[in-house]
Amino acid sequence: MSVYQCPKGHESIESDYCSECGAKINGGAAVEAKSPPVRVATATINCPDCATPHEEDSGNFCEICGYNFVTGASGEIPIPKASGIASSVLDAGTIDAGATHISPTSTSPTATGTPELLITVDRTLRCEGSPEPPAFTPMTFPMEKPSTLIGRTSDVRAIYPDLALDLDDAISHRHAVIHRQPDGALILRDIGSTNGTFLNGVELAPMTDISLKDGDEITLGHWTKLIVNVTQS
Repeated sequence: MSVYQCPKGHESIESDYCSECGAKINGGAAVEAKSPPVRVATATINCPDCATPHEEDSGNFCEICGYNFVTGASGEIPIPKASGIASSVLDAGTIDAGATHISPTSTSPTATGTPELLITVDRTLRCEGSPEPPAFTPMTFPMEKPSTLIGRTSDVRAIYPDLALDLDDAISHRHAVIHRQPDGALILRDIGSTNGTFLNGVELAPMTDISLKDGDEITLGHWTKLIVNVTQS
């Protein structure tokens, strides 16, 4: 299709008057139409260890298990493949209707001794420039799976964390993971989050495994605090 340059710089599909602004075109020669920009698709591969989709331009390590795509070295803690998507979503202080396994907070451990995270909003963590925290009732999340991915939901990138803290936009979509060992020990790892993960006030180095104990406080995002409960009944 021929296009014509109008005196005001617009590209017109009409040769006499500009189809954009209506200005008269005085015998301008047709110019070649510009092709729309071509979007280059980012290649996605699956991690050989945990099968998590990984965009090739998003770094050299798997965000979940730490697999090194350059050297082929596995992370220190292998992750079993998930059987399906099952997540709990916290959005602006409300509980997703499908997240039936999030229960109101309790100071008592579960009958089965399943380790839990107490999810709270701590206003004292708010920094200058951060939004006001929402009204939020503390909730408990039982860590029933061998690995618990903590982050925010992204439908576009198909990221559905086990614990989706969608109420706090400073939390990365894939922020941190907690592994539950066969002996019950809990291991926390920041998986390259943008704003960092803090354990008892100390920032963790990315891709470094740290043991958790009862009462530990994990802070992330603007004002989100997770308190570990591993007390056995």
